[in-house]
Amino acid sequence: MSSYDPSDFQFGGAGFSSRVDTDTPIFGPLGDASSGINKLTPRALKQHLDRFVVGQNRSKRILSTAIYHHYKRTQQLQQRQEEQDELLRSSQAMGAQSLDEEIPHQPRAVRVPPKGDRSSIHDFSPLTIEKSNVLCLGPTGVGKTLMLRTLARVLEVPFSMSDCTPFTQAGYVGEDADVCIHRLLAAANWDIRRAGNGIVCLDEFDKIAKPKSPYGSKDISGEGVQQALLKIIEGTTLQINTKPERRPPAGLPNSPSGSNSSFGAGMAGGGGAAAKGETFTIDTSNILFIFTGAFIGMQKHIIDRVAKGSIGFNAPVRGSSVDELAEDQELMKELTPFFSSSVEEVDEAEDESGTKAKIKKKKFNPLELTEPSDLISFGLIPEIVGRIPIIAAVESLDEDMLVRVLTEPRNALLKQYTELFALSGVELRFTSPALRQIAKSAIAMNTGARGLRTVMERILSDAMFESPGSSIRYVLVTEAVSKRECPPAYFARGQQHVFHSIIATEEEEWTVRTEEKKSSMTGGNSTASGSGSSRGQSGRKRAGGSA
Repeated sequence: MSSYDPSDFQFGGAGFSSRVDTDTPIFGPLGDASSGINKLTPRALKQHLDRFVVGQNRSKRILSTAIYHHYKRTQQLQQRQEEQDELLRSSQAMGAQSLDEEIPHQPRAVRVPPKGDRSSIHDFSPLTIEKSNVLCLGPTGVGKTLMLRTLARVLEVPFSMSDCTPFTQAGYVGEDADVCIHRLLAAANWDIRRAGNGIVCLDEFDKIAKPKSPYGSKDISGEGVQQALLKIIEGTTLQINTKPERRPPAGLPNSPSGSNSSFGAGMAGGGGAAAKGETFTIDTSNILFIFTGAFIGMQKHIIDRVAKGSIGFNAPVRGSSVDELAEDQELMKELTPFFSSSVEEVDEAEDESGTKAKIKKKKFNPLELTEPSDLISFGLIPEIVGRIPIIAAVESLDEDMLVRVLTEPRNALLKQYTELFALSGVELRFTSPALRQIAKSAIAMNTGARGLRTVMERILSDAMFESPGSSIRYVLVTEAVSKRECPPAYFARGQQHVFHSIIATEEEEWTVRTEEKKSSMTGGNSTASGSGSSRGQSGRKRAGGSA
């Protein structure tokens, strides 16, 4: 057992007391103890994402880990920079003090550096942790952009998002590739140090892939833009020129001339660096780049690549199935049984006891098997693929997940419209079958969660026009309303009991329909198994009789 000296428990020369000053360093066995403050971890970042984004568990883990490591890297770099600044200030102070101590009219002493062994070169620079850029690919409207914005908002890191669609080569009409750094600098309020540790998101990254055919018009927004992004991603020094703001001529509605304006307004006194027109030099070595894109057609390419490697008598073969999604799921299940997939819990009724039990149903996302060769085949150059070591794949949203998107997140769409109607003194309610039908209509649009707002606007357009300033106090959206078979139901202040009774009736009918559907599914399975066993027994009897 270790023994401690009584001096180990003294703080600043004083004896032990019930009060501890945390501003002074603590020595002894408790010197390395934690202060008890909750530290930022990837798990904490994912839990925060769960409040805003539904599903995408694997992508949340990858993005939370990547941004957490970027956050720790920036902290380390900032700490080293502060130590170097402090060392520089102390050395300058010591140099000034030594000059004051020299005797006047005497030759200045020159310090000769000690002779060392110059045969070997020693590098005493600290270890540098390099960044790992991220590619997030998957269908549109599933939460790629929302996850990045949410994480950047939590960390209070400068964040900019640029669309790669208008990017062109230098000299052509369009935006240059370095405009993303310009936006990041503006997001950091023109602070070069903060912008040098920021996050740049390049959306629609798949739109700058080089075309499949080398013939045709000149490619000005494909491989040339990727070449321009190479050095920016790897790390280089850019000079960002900010043009002075143009003011409208006098006489226009937005011109500063008039009784409320003063001469020289908007010149050097306001507008910041952008109004003055300055040149900034920024290093992109520590900027984290996150690329997002739908990469349409990548899923089929991956499945074909995996299926091509399965040759033999027992290898699975892709057939011409009507339901391609179900066929792809079965193929991924057979070819990659080791695959780390997301898990969805489903409730079903048992045959004998009649009780409900949760079973786990695996959903395979082929995009999580993306390899660098797949990205190169899609149209990305190998140099830029090698600079993106992390790939996070998101999955499409099914009906259950879209219902959760409507109701669960902190800024859920259902909560937004409920609050919007509440501003006019109107209570808005949806029934469970109505929410299911809204999710089905959004799936048919093939735009992900963005289709939910389109469906909601179509259903509630008349109610949002007629409710404000009227006697309407309750608006109800039922299953028939969500199918657009009838307009929403309106109720006055004295019809509150009718409003709630209709909700209770439809909810009860929905519960009965759901139970009947589950029982029919389990009954069909048991009947099929029973008929199969009876057929087996009759076959054995016929075989015995013939014998």
